Amino acid sequence: MRALVVEHGDGGPVRFADVDEPRPAVNEALVEVRHIGLNLGELKHVDQWAAGAVHGHDAAGVVVRAAADGSGPPEGTRVAVGMAPHAWAERVAVSPARLGVVPAGVELSDAAALGVAGVTALRVLRTRSLLARRVLITGASGGVGHFAVQLAALAGARVTAVVGGPGRAVGLAELGASEAVSDLSTVEGRFDLVLDTVGGPLLAGAWDLLAEGGAIHLVGTSSGLDTTFPAGSLFGFGAPRTINTFGDTTSPVAEELTDLLGLLAGGRLSAGVGTRGDWEDVGAAVRALFGREVRGKVVLDL
Repeated sequence: MRALVVEHGDGGPVRFADVDEPRPAVNEALVEVRHIGLNLGELKHVDQWAAGAVHGHDAAGVVVRAAADGSGPPEGTRVAVGMAPHAWAERVAVSPARLGVVPAGVELSDAAALGVAGVTALRVLRTRSLLARRVLITGASGGVGHFAVQLAALAGARVTAVVGGPGRAVGLAELGASEAVSDLSTVEGRFDLVLDTVGGPLLAGAWDLLAEGGAIHLVGTSSGLDTTFPAGSLFGFGAPRTINTFGDTTSPVAEELTDLLGLLAGGRLSAGVGTRGDWEDVGAAVRALFGREVRGKVVLDL
């Protein structure tokens, strides 16, 4: 079967290759993949995976063989695949812990967008009550940011979206952002929670805007820049402020996928597929991601 595999060096980050068919364990379903969802992080940091390994974590398709132990969805079920290894292939063996059943009325292509970005946003925003709280989201026009803006607004937060430029703010108000800015110096007040996907100087600026008892959650470093905190800025009185790392890719995601798919089915969440195409054109899609030309998610059809 065909798959997108890790390619190190100038020819990367992925290339097509013929690979062996997956051999599901007794507790794994075999899924025929119809769509894959691309994430910037997994493409920028392919050096963390072995060359030649089937890449990717997010997809959507149909179960063609249920798990032999009877767990998980039956044959014929439409499913979202989230945070699963080796997902960018024509077929993939997946644990039910990384599957969500796609409800009627939800497009499989939208379901493919949820995995890494949607689950990450949901998990961060569930760390505290957001009702009537102020939330700052950096990289708001990207995959994680797109979901975070919507989910924070649904939870009752007043959302400030930070984007790389005025043109990147298009559509964020409709998703629930109270304001969209490209310069933190224009922002007034303090924030109870910050979801940061950018890092660099922007992170240091967000720290200065964090309220007593507030928390920053680091979910990405898309800027590629170091963060320097001025002397004394990490000291303060009052309720402690915290900076939290986030990178859980091992725990089950089925529950979160089910919740996100339910919101899609109810019309309360947009998958935010900014770029849709054929997986044969993966090179162009990768270049668009790296060039920051994509708003929301990239989904490619098999």
